[in-house]
Amino acid sequence: MNYTEPSDLPAPGSPDDPREFEREIDLDASQNASPHAATLEQIHASESVGALVRADRVVAGYFPGVNILNGCDLYAKDGELVGIIGPNGAGKSTLLKALFGLVRVNEGSVLLRDEDITNLRADQLVRRGVGFVPQNNNVFPSLTIEENLQMGAFQEPKKFTERFDKVADLFPTLGQRRKQRAGSLSGGERQMVAMGRALMMEPSVLLLDEPSAGLSPALQDEVFVRVKGINATGVTVIIVEQNARRCLQIVDRGYVLDQGRNAYTGTGRSLANDPKVIELYLGTLARA
Repeated sequence: MNYTEPSDLPAPGSPDDPREFEREIDLDASQNASPHAATLEQIHASESVGALVRADRVVAGYFPGVNILNGCDLYAKDGELVGIIGPNGAGKSTLLKALFGLVRVNEGSVLLRDEDITNLRADQLVRRGVGFVPQNNNVFPSLTIEENLQMGAFQEPKKFTERFDKVADLFPTLGQRRKQRAGSLSGGERQMVAMGRALMMEPSVLLLDEPSAGLSPALQDEVFVRVKGINATGVTVIIVEQNARRCLQIVDRGYVLDQGRNAYTGTGRSLANDPKVIELYLGTLARA
């Protein structure tokens, strides 16, 4: 219906009033702004002050105009073990890669001790104390264990011997089999090499992308024990895991991502016992 004069408009509030339709659209938009999301943002803003690592409203993706992350917040304080869980495609690994400069951040920021490190190159981040262990292709299979760890210390080669000894204290198998080629190792042993290599630069924060993926239950348990051991040395750890229940058992705090946004956050124990998290995520992830 077309209205050419103000006098032609239906009475305000009537079903035919186009102004009423516009008001309904505005109301729907305001209702879609989740109060839960607003609360999470408020919690993040208040609790992330002074954090070692802080990501604020990160929007990022692999292709221009196609974002996987749609306003993620995350922080980790010195010495914390922080977990990120969520369904497949939620953006968990993308978030880690955005923190490490492997996926471009289009909006928002990433801070390390209040220094803006958004979109810095990976080598620059390693020098600043950020370590990253990808899920796949995380060792050089044709190199020995020792040579893999030498690659981890390439920016400070003179400190290799000292740091190799420290890593061997955490992972005795690596010291005992230092001349063995990484390609001949089991999946769990390769994860130890990958984590050991990342530790060679003595990072203040270590980013782990699904370290238990593809391993047997026994080897998964060993990986989680190793992660706890790394954290016990004072290294802040941020871990993405598909094994959500086991992850929440070991972390200090956790984040649940869904569709590139924060869905829930809390202590590992509180998330593991939250009925909504159990219903919406843990049951699904346990079957994944």
